[in-house]
Amino acid sequence: MSIKSTGIVRKIDELGRIVLPIELRRTMSISDRDSVEIFVEGSSIVLKKFIPQVGKGKKHICEICKREMEI
Repeated sequence: MSIKSTGIVRKIDELGRIVLPIELRRTMSISDRDSVEIFVEGSSIVLKKFIPQVGKGKKHICEICKREMEI
């Protein structure tokens, strides 16, 4: 994985939250209510859009598959 600087700096609020700018969310296809995974790599915190894997651990089914099963 190569880390690229965006030049974006955000402060953490009193509840430990940060806001991901809309430009970054659009670029990474992250929508409202999407889940993100949090990783630690050395001294870095890495956020990645969470994409459930069917059959690994808990059973997650994508929205398209859910709709097809309901038909």
